[in-house]
Amino acid sequence: MLSLGVSSLLLPAALLTLVAATSTPNLRVAIDVTGPEHPLITPSPVELSPSRTRKHRRDLLSSVEGDIGSVLSGLGSSIPSFVASGIPAWFQGLPTGDSVKSSLGVDDSQLAALPTQALNIDPYANWTAQGWNVRFHGNIYKQPNTSNSTLDSLANKLFIYGTSVQDLPPDQQAQTRNLTSEIFVVQQGDVNVSTIHLEPASSQGSSGEAGGGGATTATGGTQDITLPYPTTPEGDFDVFVPIAQNGLMAGNSTQQIQRLNTYITNTTLGNSTAFLVPSQGLTVISDIDDILRITKIYEPEQGLLNSFARPFTPWENMPDIYANWSRSLPNMHFHYLTTTPEQVTRNYMQFIYSNYPGGSFDTRPLNFSDVSATLSIRKFLLNKIFETFPQRKFILVADTSNSDVMKDYPQMVTDFPGQVQCIFLRNTSATDSGDKFPYTTEGFKGLNQSQYMFFLNPNDLMGLDIANGQCYNRSIAENLTFGYQGLPFSSTAAVNGSANGTTTAKGAGALVSHMSVGWLLFSMALWCFL
Repeated sequence: MLSLGVSSLLLPAALLTLVAATSTPNLRVAIDVTGPEHPLITPSPVELSPSRTRKHRRDLLSSVEGDIGSVLSGLGSSIPSFVASGIPAWFQGLPTGDSVKSSLGVDDSQLAALPTQALNIDPYANWTAQGWNVRFHGNIYKQPNTSNSTLDSLANKLFIYGTSVQDLPPDQQAQTRNLTSEIFVVQQGDVNVSTIHLEPASSQGSSGEAGGGGATTATGGTQDITLPYPTTPEGDFDVFVPIAQNGLMAGNSTQQIQRLNTYITNTTLGNSTAFLVPSQGLTVISDIDDILRITKIYEPEQGLLNSFARPFTPWENMPDIYANWSRSLPNMHFHYLTTTPEQVTRNYMQFIYSNYPGGSFDTRPLNFSDVSATLSIRKFLLNKIFETFPQRKFILVADTSNSDVMKDYPQMVTDFPGQVQCIFLRNTSATDSGDKFPYTTEGFKGLNQSQYMFFLNPNDLMGLDIANGQCYNRSIAENLTFGYQGLPFSSTAAVNGSANGTTTAKGAGALVSHMSVGWLLFSMALWCFL
Protein backbone atom coordinates (compact mmCIF):
# COMPACT_ATOMS: atom_id res chain seq x y z
CA MET A 1 0.00 0.00 0.00
CA LEU A 2 1.39 3.37 -0.98
CA SER A 3 2.03 5.72 1.94
CA LEU A 4 2.81 9.36 1.28
CA GLY A 5 4.25 11.79 3.82
CA VAL A 6 2.49 15.06 4.46
CA SER A 7 5.37 17.34 3.54
CA SER A 8 5.88 15.61 0.21
CA LEU A 9 2.26 16.25 -0.63
CA LEU A 10 2.41 19.94 0.02
CA LEU A 11 5.23 21.56 -1.86
CA PRO A 12 7.98 21.04 -4.41
CA ALA A 13 11.38 20.17 -2.97
CA ALA A 14 12.75 23.61 -3.85
CA LEU A 15 10.01 25.31 -1.90
CA LEU A 16 10.38 22.95 1.04
CA THR A 17 14.04 23.94 1.20
CA LEU A 18 13.11 27.61 1.08
CA VAL A 19 10.38 27.24 3.69
CA ALA A 20 12.82 25.51 6.03
CA ALA A 21 14.78 28.73 6.08
CA THR A 22 11.86 30.52 7.72
CA SER A 23 12.84 28.95 11.03
CA THR A 24 15.51 31.63 11.27
CA PRO A 25 14.42 34.75 13.19
CA ASN A 26 12.46 37.36 11.29
CA LEU A 27 14.08 40.67 10.47
CA ARG A 28 13.87 43.06 13.41
CA VAL A 29 14.34 46.76 12.82
CA ALA A 30 16.46 49.01 14.96
CA ILE A 31 13.56 50.10 17.18
CA ASP A 32 13.75 48.09 20.40
CA VAL A 33 10.40 47.92 22.16
CA THR A 34 10.77 46.50 25.65
CA GLY A 35 8.43 45.95 28.55
CA PRO A 36 5.80 43.41 29.59
CA GLU A 37 3.96 41.36 26.99
CA HIS A 38 0.85 43.04 25.69
CA PRO A 39 -2.57 41.51 26.36
CA LEU A 40 -4.23 39.20 23.87
CA ILE A 41 -6.59 40.57 21.31
CA THR A 42 -10.10 39.33 22.04
CA PRO A 43 -13.17 39.34 19.84
CA SER A 44 -15.42 40.69 22.59
CA PRO A 45 -18.54 42.49 21.33
CA VAL A 46 -18.02 45.06 24.08
CA GLU A 47 -14.34 45.70 23.36
CA LEU A 48 -13.70 49.12 24.86
CA SER A 49 -9.93 49.38 24.89
CA PRO A 50 -7.22 48.57 22.35
CA SER A 51 -5.57 45.19 22.45
CA ARG A 52 -3.20 43.27 20.24
CA THR A 53 -2.01 39.85 19.23
CA ARG A 54 0.64 38.00 21.15
CA LYS A 55 4.00 37.26 19.63
CA HIS A 56 3.31 33.70 18.60
CA ARG A 57 3.96 32.29 15.19
CA ARG A 58 3.07 29.08 13.50
CA ASP A 59 4.67 26.81 10.95
CA LEU A 60 2.13 26.88 8.14
CA LEU A 61 3.20 23.41 7.03
CA SER A 62 0.62 21.74 9.26
CA SER A 63 -0.30 18.10 9.44
CA VAL A 64 -3.35 16.56 7.88
CA GLU A 65 -6.57 17.36 9.70
CA GLY A 66 -7.42 14.61 12.16
CA ASP A 67 -10.93 13.84 10.90
CA ILE A 68 -10.08 13.05 7.32
CA GLY A 69 -6.68 11.59 8.12
CA SER A 70 -8.34 9.01 10.34
CA VAL A 71 -10.90 8.11 7.70
CA LEU A 72 -8.28 7.36 5.07
CA SER A 73 -5.67 5.88 7.38
CA GLY A 74 -6.97 2.41 6.63
CA LEU A 75 -6.16 2.93 2.98
CA GLY A 76 -2.48 3.38 3.79
CA SER A 77 -2.46 6.95 2.50
CA SER A 78 -3.46 10.44 3.54
CA ILE A 79 -4.68 13.49 1.69
CA PRO A 80 -3.16 16.94 1.23
CA SER A 81 -3.70 19.21 4.21
CA PHE A 82 -5.21 21.88 1.95
CA VAL A 83 -8.29 19.66 1.63
CA ALA A 84 -8.68 19.76 5.40
CA SER A 85 -7.95 23.46 5.79
CA GLY A 86 -9.25 24.88 2.54
CA ILE A 87 -5.89 26.54 1.83
CA PRO A 88 -4.29 25.79 -1.54
CA ALA A 89 -1.03 23.95 -0.93
CA TRP A 90 0.90 26.51 -2.96
CA PHE A 91 -0.19 29.18 -0.46
CA GLN A 92 1.15 27.28 2.56
CA GLY A 93 4.53 27.90 4.16
CA LEU A 94 5.28 31.04 2.15
CA PRO A 95 8.73 32.54 2.81
CA THR A 96 9.09 35.42 5.23
CA GLY A 97 11.79 37.58 6.80
CA ASP A 98 15.37 36.45 6.47
CA SER A 99 14.50 33.71 3.98
CA VAL A 100 13.22 36.39 1.59
CA LYS A 101 16.34 38.49 2.07
CA SER A 102 18.49 35.47 1.34
CA SER A 103 16.50 34.46 -1.74
CA LEU A 104 16.69 37.96 -3.20
CA GLY A 105 20.24 38.75 -2.09
CA VAL A 106 19.15 41.83 -0.11
CA ASP A 107 21.20 43.10 2.83
CA ASP A 108 20.12 45.28 5.75
CA SER A 109 21.47 48.52 4.28
CA GLN A 110 19.57 47.99 1.02
CA LEU A 111 16.43 47.17 2.95
CA ALA A 112 16.74 50.27 5.15
CA ALA A 113 16.71 52.48 2.07
CA LEU A 114 13.38 51.11 0.86
CA PRO A 115 10.03 52.80 1.65
CA THR A 116 7.75 51.26 4.24
CA GLN A 117 4.58 49.78 2.79
CA ALA A 118 1.32 48.73 4.45
CA LEU A 119 -1.28 46.10 3.75
CA ASN A 120 -4.35 47.71 5.31
CA ILE A 121 -7.13 45.10 5.20
CA ASP A 122 -10.70 46.41 4.99
CA PRO A 123 -11.97 46.39 8.60
CA TYR A 124 -15.37 46.12 10.22
CA ALA A 125 -16.49 48.18 13.22
CA ASN A 126 -19.06 47.41 15.89
CA TRP A 127 -21.08 49.74 18.11
CA THR A 128 -20.52 49.78 21.89
CA ALA A 129 -21.70 51.97 24.75
CA GLN A 130 -18.62 54.12 24.12
CA GLY A 131 -19.19 54.47 20.38
CA TRP A 132 -17.72 52.88 17.25
CA ASN A 133 -14.94 50.32 17.70
CA VAL A 134 -12.89 49.65 14.53
CA ARG A 135 -10.84 46.48 14.09
CA PHE A 136 -7.73 47.62 12.21
CA HIS A 137 -5.62 44.75 10.89
CA GLY A 138 -2.94 44.21 8.28
CA ASN A 139 0.82 44.03 7.85
CA ILE A 140 3.78 46.42 7.61
CA TYR A 141 6.55 45.38 5.21
CA LYS A 142 9.20 46.46 2.73
CA GLN A 143 9.30 45.24 -0.85
CA PRO A 144 12.78 44.76 -2.32
CA ASN A 145 13.47 45.90 -5.87
CA THR A 146 13.47 42.62 -7.78
CA SER A 147 14.19 42.13 -11.47
CA ASN A 148 11.75 40.38 -13.77
CA SER A 149 14.29 37.63 -14.39
CA THR A 150 14.54 36.90 -10.65
CA LEU A 151 10.77 36.91 -10.26
CA ASP A 152 10.42 34.58 -13.26
CA SER A 153 13.00 32.22 -11.79
CA LEU A 154 11.24 32.11 -8.42
CA ALA A 155 7.82 31.63 -9.99
CA ASN A 156 9.05 28.85 -12.29
CA LYS A 157 10.56 26.98 -9.35
CA LEU A 158 7.76 27.47 -6.89
CA PHE A 159 4.43 28.41 -8.43
CA ILE A 160 4.17 27.53 -12.12
CA TYR A 161 3.64 23.90 -13.11
CA GLY A 162 3.69 22.39 -16.59
CA THR A 163 4.95 25.56 -18.29
CA SER A 164 7.14 28.59 -17.57
CA VAL A 165 6.50 32.28 -17.07
CA GLN A 166 8.15 33.04 -20.40
CA ASP A 167 5.64 30.84 -22.23
CA LEU A 168 2.62 32.60 -20.76
CA PRO A 169 0.75 35.42 -22.54
CA PRO A 170 2.05 38.90 -21.60
CA ASP A 171 -0.85 39.69 -19.25
CA GLN A 172 -0.36 36.41 -17.39
CA GLN A 173 3.38 37.02 -17.16
CA ALA A 174 2.67 40.38 -15.55
CA GLN A 175 0.21 38.88 -13.06
CA THR A 176 2.60 36.08 -12.11
CA ARG A 177 5.42 38.54 -11.46
CA ASN A 178 3.14 40.84 -9.52
CA LEU A 179 1.92 38.09 -7.21
CA THR A 180 5.40 36.64 -6.76
CA SER A 181 6.74 40.07 -5.79
CA GLU A 182 3.91 40.42 -3.25
CA ILE A 183 4.95 37.15 -1.65
CA PHE A 184 8.67 37.96 -1.52
CA VAL A 185 8.45 40.91 0.86
CA VAL A 186 10.19 41.49 4.19
CA GLN A 187 7.79 42.02 7.07
CA GLN A 188 8.68 44.75 9.57
CA GLY A 189 8.37 43.59 13.16
CA ASP A 190 8.22 45.73 16.32
CA VAL A 191 7.52 48.99 14.54
CA ASN A 192 4.85 51.51 15.44
CA VAL A 193 2.12 51.88 12.85
CA SER A 194 1.99 55.47 11.66
CA THR A 195 -1.09 57.62 12.06
CA ILE A 196 -4.24 56.30 10.43
CA HIS A 197 -6.36 58.99 8.83
CA LEU A 198 -10.14 58.42 8.59
CA GLU A 199 -12.59 60.33 6.43
CA PRO A 200 -16.06 59.70 4.94
CA ALA A 201 -16.21 57.38 1.94
CA SER A 202 -18.82 57.62 -0.77
CA SER A 203 -21.63 55.09 -0.78
CA GLN A 204 -21.04 51.94 -2.71
CA GLY A 205 -23.56 52.81 -5.38
CA SER A 206 -21.71 56.03 -6.23
CA SER A 207 -18.15 54.77 -5.87
CA GLY A 208 -18.03 52.62 -8.97
CA GLU A 209 -17.84 49.26 -7.19
CA ALA A 210 -19.69 46.25 -8.50
CA GLY A 211 -22.63 44.73 -6.72
CA GLY A 212 -25.21 47.47 -6.43
CA GLY A 213 -26.13 49.61 -3.41
CA GLY A 214 -25.17 48.70 0.11
CA ALA A 215 -23.71 51.13 2.63
CA THR A 216 -24.25 54.87 2.77
CA THR A 217 -21.99 57.88 2.66
CA ALA A 218 -20.89 58.64 6.22
CA THR A 219 -21.95 62.00 7.61
CA GLY A 220 -18.73 62.50 9.55
CA GLY A 221 -15.91 60.61 11.16
CA THR A 222 -12.89 62.57 9.92
CA GLN A 223 -10.06 62.07 12.42
CA ASP A 224 -6.55 60.75 12.94
CA ILE A 225 -5.67 57.87 15.27
CA THR A 226 -2.51 55.98 16.18
CA LEU A 227 -2.49 52.29 16.99
CA PRO A 228 -1.38 51.69 20.57
CA TYR A 229 1.04 48.83 20.04
CA PRO A 230 3.89 48.03 17.64
CA THR A 231 3.63 45.27 15.07
CA THR A 232 4.30 41.64 15.90
CA PRO A 233 7.65 40.09 14.87
CA GLU A 234 5.91 39.11 11.61
CA GLY A 235 4.81 42.67 10.91
CA ASP A 236 1.14 42.10 11.73
CA PHE A 237 -1.20 44.45 13.52
CA ASP A 238 -4.71 43.47 14.64
CA VAL A 239 -6.47 45.68 17.17
CA PHE A 240 -9.88 47.10 18.04
CA VAL A 241 -9.63 50.88 18.51
CA PRO A 242 -12.47 53.20 19.61
CA ILE A 243 -12.88 56.20 17.31
CA ALA A 244 -14.52 59.57 17.90
CA GLN A 245 -18.15 59.98 16.88
CA ASN A 246 -17.55 63.20 14.91
CA GLY A 247 -21.02 63.24 13.38
CA LEU A 248 -21.33 59.53 12.62
CA MET A 249 -24.71 57.84 13.08
CA ALA A 250 -24.98 55.68 16.19
CA GLY A 251 -24.91 51.97 15.47
CA ASN A 252 -27.94 51.23 17.64
CA SER A 253 -30.17 53.81 15.96
CA THR A 254 -29.70 52.89 12.28
CA GLN A 255 -29.44 49.83 10.07
CA GLN A 256 -27.39 51.68 7.47
CA ILE A 257 -23.76 50.66 7.05
CA GLN A 258 -21.43 53.67 7.03
CA ARG A 259 -18.11 53.64 5.18
CA LEU A 260 -14.90 55.41 6.14
CA ASN A 261 -11.77 55.60 4.02
CA THR A 262 -8.69 54.78 6.09
CA TYR A 263 -5.12 55.71 5.17
CA ILE A 264 -1.95 54.65 6.98
CA THR A 265 0.24 57.73 6.64
CA ASN A 266 3.97 57.65 5.84
CA THR A 267 3.51 54.37 3.96
CA THR A 268 2.61 53.40 0.42
CA LEU A 269 -0.45 51.32 -0.55
CA GLY A 270 -1.85 51.79 2.98
CA ASN A 271 -5.48 52.57 2.13
CA SER A 272 -8.67 50.62 2.82
CA THR A 273 -12.36 51.10 3.58
CA ALA A 274 -13.80 50.58 7.07
CA PHE A 275 -17.38 49.31 7.31
CA LEU A 276 -19.27 50.57 10.36
CA VAL A 277 -21.78 47.78 10.89
CA PRO A 278 -24.93 48.40 13.00
CA SER A 279 -25.81 46.16 15.92
CA GLN A 280 -28.69 44.46 14.07
CA GLY A 281 -29.11 43.28 10.50
CA LEU A 282 -27.87 40.63 8.06
CA THR A 283 -24.21 39.82 7.33
CA VAL A 284 -23.01 37.55 4.51
CA ILE A 285 -19.79 35.73 5.41
CA SER A 286 -18.43 34.42 2.15
CA ASP A 287 -15.50 32.26 1.15
CA ILE A 288 -13.91 33.22 -2.19
CA ASP A 289 -12.08 30.28 -3.80
CA ASP A 290 -14.32 28.00 -5.84
CA ILE A 291 -17.47 29.80 -4.77
CA LEU A 292 -16.93 33.40 -5.96
CA ARG A 293 -14.03 32.69 -8.32
CA ILE A 294 -12.76 29.69 -10.30
CA THR A 295 -9.74 28.30 -8.44
CA LYS A 296 -9.90 24.47 -8.58
CA ILE A 297 -7.72 23.95 -5.53
CA TYR A 298 -8.42 20.23 -5.93
CA GLU A 299 -6.63 20.15 -9.31
CA PRO A 300 -2.99 21.15 -8.68
CA GLU A 301 -1.96 22.21 -12.19
CA GLN A 302 -5.13 24.20 -12.82
CA GLY A 303 -5.14 25.60 -9.31
CA LEU A 304 -1.61 26.93 -9.67
CA LEU A 305 -2.32 28.63 -12.98
CA ASN A 306 -5.64 30.03 -11.77
CA SER A 307 -3.99 31.44 -8.65
CA PHE A 308 -0.79 32.87 -10.12
CA ALA A 309 -1.11 33.43 -13.85
CA ARG A 310 -4.66 33.59 -15.11
CA PRO A 311 -6.92 36.54 -14.36
CA PHE A 312 -9.20 35.89 -11.40
CA THR A 313 -12.49 34.81 -12.99
CA PRO A 314 -15.92 34.76 -11.32
CA TRP A 315 -17.66 31.41 -11.02
CA GLU A 316 -20.58 31.46 -13.48
CA ASN A 317 -23.08 34.25 -12.65
CA MET A 318 -22.35 34.41 -8.93
CA PRO A 319 -21.76 38.20 -9.14
CA ASP A 320 -25.40 38.58 -10.20
CA ILE A 321 -26.55 36.74 -7.09
CA TYR A 322 -24.54 38.99 -4.75
CA ALA A 323 -25.59 42.11 -6.66
CA ASN A 324 -29.23 41.09 -6.27
CA TRP A 325 -28.76 40.52 -2.54
CA SER A 326 -27.10 43.91 -2.23
CA ARG A 327 -29.85 45.72 -4.14
CA SER A 328 -32.81 43.93 -2.55
CA LEU A 329 -31.32 44.18 0.95
CA PRO A 330 -29.36 47.46 0.70
CA ASN A 331 -28.25 47.40 4.35
CA MET A 332 -26.70 43.95 4.10
CA HIS A 333 -23.09 43.71 5.29
CA PHE A 334 -20.72 41.63 3.15
CA HIS A 335 -17.71 40.09 4.88
CA TYR A 336 -15.20 38.05 2.86
CA LEU A 337 -13.35 35.41 4.88
CA THR A 338 -10.57 33.59 3.08
CA THR A 339 -7.93 31.46 4.76
CA THR A 340 -5.30 32.21 2.13
CA PRO A 341 -2.28 34.01 3.65
CA GLU A 342 -2.33 37.76 3.89
CA GLN A 343 0.52 38.23 1.39
CA VAL A 344 -1.93 37.55 -1.43
CA THR A 345 -4.88 39.42 0.11
CA ARG A 346 -4.54 42.47 -2.13
CA ASN A 347 -5.27 40.38 -5.25
CA TYR A 348 -8.36 38.93 -3.61
CA MET A 349 -9.62 42.36 -2.51
CA GLN A 350 -9.14 43.80 -6.00
CA PHE A 351 -11.08 40.87 -7.46
CA ILE A 352 -13.95 41.49 -5.05
CA TYR A 353 -14.02 45.24 -5.78
CA SER A 354 -14.28 44.48 -9.50
CA ASN A 355 -17.03 41.88 -9.31
CA TYR A 356 -18.88 41.87 -5.99
CA PRO A 357 -20.29 44.25 -3.38
CA GLY A 358 -17.64 45.94 -1.27
CA GLY A 359 -17.15 44.58 2.22
CA SER A 360 -14.79 43.89 5.08
CA PHE A 361 -12.13 41.18 4.88
CA ASP A 362 -10.53 38.48 6.98
CA THR A 363 -7.51 36.51 5.89
CA ARG A 364 -4.83 34.25 7.37
CA PRO A 365 -2.32 36.39 9.30
CA LEU A 366 1.34 35.51 9.73
CA ASN A 367 0.91 35.84 13.49
CA PHE A 368 -1.67 33.96 15.57
CA SER A 369 -3.08 35.26 18.82
CA ASP A 370 -3.78 31.98 20.58
CA VAL A 371 -3.76 28.21 20.23
CA SER A 372 -7.32 28.04 18.86
CA ALA A 373 -6.27 30.18 15.91
CA THR A 374 -3.35 27.91 15.06
CA LEU A 375 -5.57 24.85 15.06
CA SER A 376 -8.44 26.30 13.04
CA ILE A 377 -8.03 29.80 11.68
CA ARG A 378 -11.44 29.79 9.97
CA LYS A 379 -13.27 28.87 13.19
CA PHE A 380 -11.25 31.48 15.10
CA LEU A 381 -12.21 34.22 12.64
CA LEU A 382 -15.84 33.08 12.52
CA ASN A 383 -16.05 33.18 16.32
CA LYS A 384 -14.54 36.66 16.33
CA ILE A 385 -17.14 38.22 14.05
CA PHE A 386 -20.08 36.31 15.60
CA GLU A 387 -19.06 37.47 19.08
CA THR A 388 -18.47 41.01 17.87
CA PHE A 389 -22.04 41.22 16.50
CA PRO A 390 -24.20 39.12 18.86
CA GLN A 391 -27.48 40.62 17.59
CA ARG A 392 -26.81 40.22 13.87
CA LYS A 393 -27.80 37.20 11.77
CA PHE A 394 -25.34 35.57 9.39
CA ILE A 395 -25.56 33.97 5.95
CA LEU A 396 -22.63 31.58 5.44
CA VAL A 397 -21.53 30.85 1.85
CA ALA A 398 -18.76 28.46 0.72
CA ASP A 399 -18.26 25.12 -1.04
CA THR A 400 -17.71 21.48 -0.13
CA SER A 401 -14.08 21.26 -1.22
CA ASN A 402 -12.56 21.85 2.23
CA SER A 403 -13.46 20.08 5.42
CA ASP A 404 -13.12 23.01 7.81
CA VAL A 405 -16.14 24.68 6.18
CA MET A 406 -18.11 21.43 6.34
CA LYS A 407 -17.35 21.18 10.06
CA ASP A 408 -17.30 24.82 11.16
CA TYR A 409 -20.38 26.16 9.37
CA PRO A 410 -22.94 23.78 10.93
CA GLN A 411 -21.13 24.07 14.28
CA MET A 412 -21.89 27.79 14.31
CA VAL A 413 -25.61 26.93 14.53
CA THR A 414 -24.95 25.13 17.81
CA ASP A 415 -22.38 27.56 19.17
CA PHE A 416 -24.40 30.70 18.41
CA PRO A 417 -28.12 29.82 18.63
CA GLY A 418 -30.34 32.07 16.56
CA GLN A 419 -27.50 33.84 14.72
CA VAL A 420 -27.13 31.61 11.63
CA GLN A 421 -29.78 32.62 9.11
CA CYS A 422 -28.68 30.47 6.15
CA ILE A 423 -25.88 28.15 5.04
CA PHE A 424 -25.28 27.88 1.27
CA LEU A 425 -22.69 25.39 -0.01
CA ARG A 426 -21.75 24.84 -3.62
CA ASN A 427 -21.39 21.09 -4.14
CA THR A 428 -18.12 21.11 -6.10
CA SER A 429 -17.94 17.31 -6.31
CA ALA A 430 -21.20 17.35 -8.26
CA THR A 431 -20.38 20.37 -10.43
CA ASP A 432 -16.69 19.74 -11.14
CA SER A 433 -15.41 16.31 -12.10
CA GLY A 434 -11.93 17.33 -10.97
CA ASP A 435 -12.96 17.35 -7.30
CA LYS A 436 -12.32 13.80 -6.11
CA PHE A 437 -11.68 14.34 -2.42
CA PRO A 438 -14.14 13.22 0.26
CA TYR A 439 -15.94 15.40 2.77
CA THR A 440 -18.43 14.86 5.56
CA THR A 441 -22.00 16.06 5.93
CA GLU A 442 -22.22 14.75 9.50
CA GLY A 443 -22.36 18.25 10.97
CA PHE A 444 -25.70 18.94 9.26
CA LYS A 445 -27.46 16.09 11.04
CA GLY A 446 -30.17 17.62 13.21
CA LEU A 447 -30.24 20.97 11.40
CA ASN A 448 -33.53 22.12 9.94
CA GLN A 449 -33.46 21.60 6.16
CA SER A 450 -34.94 25.06 5.66
CA GLN A 451 -31.73 26.51 7.12
CA TYR A 452 -29.22 25.17 4.60
CA MET A 453 -28.84 24.14 0.96
CA PHE A 454 -26.26 22.35 -1.13
CA PHE A 455 -26.54 23.79 -4.63
CA LEU A 456 -25.15 23.22 -8.10
CA ASN A 457 -25.45 26.57 -9.87
CA PRO A 458 -25.83 30.17 -8.75
CA ASN A 459 -29.38 30.32 -10.12
CA ASP A 460 -30.37 27.81 -7.43
CA LEU A 461 -30.07 30.75 -5.02
CA MET A 462 -32.57 32.90 -6.92
CA GLY A 463 -36.01 33.62 -5.53
CA LEU A 464 -35.23 32.86 -1.89
CA ASP A 465 -36.67 35.05 0.86
CA ILE A 466 -33.41 35.16 2.80
CA ALA A 467 -34.49 38.02 5.06
CA ASN A 468 -37.26 35.81 6.45
CA GLY A 469 -35.14 32.67 6.70
CA GLN A 470 -36.16 30.89 3.49
CA CYS A 471 -32.81 29.25 2.65
CA TYR A 472 -33.89 26.10 0.80
CA ASN A 473 -35.05 26.09 -2.80
CA ARG A 474 -37.63 23.31 -2.77
CA SER A 475 -37.31 22.80 -6.53
CA ILE A 476 -33.82 21.40 -5.86
CA ALA A 477 -33.98 17.72 -4.90
CA GLU A 478 -31.83 17.21 -1.81
CA ASN A 479 -32.13 13.89 0.00
CA LEU A 480 -29.09 14.13 2.21
CA THR A 481 -27.52 11.35 4.21
CA PHE A 482 -25.04 12.19 6.93
CA GLY A 483 -21.47 10.92 6.90
CA TYR A 484 -18.44 10.94 4.63
CA GLN A 485 -19.20 11.45 0.96
CA GLY A 486 -17.05 10.48 -2.01
CA LEU A 487 -14.96 7.79 -0.33
CA PRO A 488 -13.34 5.03 -2.43
CA PHE A 489 -14.95 1.64 -3.13
CA SER A 490 -18.03 3.39 -4.56
CA SER A 491 -19.39 3.98 -1.10
CA THR A 492 -20.14 6.90 1.16
CA ALA A 493 -18.70 4.79 3.92
CA ALA A 494 -19.87 5.48 7.42
CA VAL A 495 -17.46 6.60 10.06
CA ASN A 496 -17.49 5.40 13.68
CA GLY A 497 -20.64 3.37 13.22
CA SER A 498 -22.88 5.95 11.56
CA ALA A 499 -25.18 4.66 8.87
CA ASN A 500 -23.99 4.00 5.34
CA GLY A 501 -25.89 5.66 2.57
CA THR A 502 -25.89 7.75 -0.54
CA THR A 503 -27.77 10.82 -1.60
CA THR A 504 -29.97 11.15 -4.60
CA ALA A 505 -28.20 11.30 -7.94
CA LYS A 506 -30.08 14.36 -9.09
CA GLY A 507 -30.08 18.07 -8.31
CA ALA A 508 -27.98 19.58 -5.57
CA GLY A 509 -28.42 16.41 -3.57
CA ALA A 510 -25.93 14.53 -5.74
CA LEU A 511 -23.29 14.78 -3.05
CA VAL A 512 -21.47 11.55 -3.76
CA SER A 513 -18.31 11.80 -5.82
CA HIS A 514 -17.36 8.15 -6.34
CA MET A 515 -13.69 7.60 -6.94
CA SER A 516 -11.52 4.54 -7.25
CA VAL A 517 -8.59 3.72 -5.03
CA GLY A 518 -6.40 3.95 -8.08
CA TRP A 519 -7.45 7.55 -8.74
CA LEU A 520 -6.83 8.45 -5.11
CA LEU A 521 -3.34 6.96 -5.16
CA PHE A 522 -2.61 8.66 -8.49
CA SER A 523 -3.67 11.99 -6.98
CA MET A 524 -1.40 11.46 -4.00
CA ALA A 525 1.50 10.55 -6.25
CA LEU A 526 0.91 13.69 -8.32
CA TRP A 527 1.13 15.84 -5.21
CA CYS A 528 4.31 14.04 -4.21
CA PHE A 529 6.02 15.23 -7.40
CA LEU A 530 4.65 18.80 -7.47
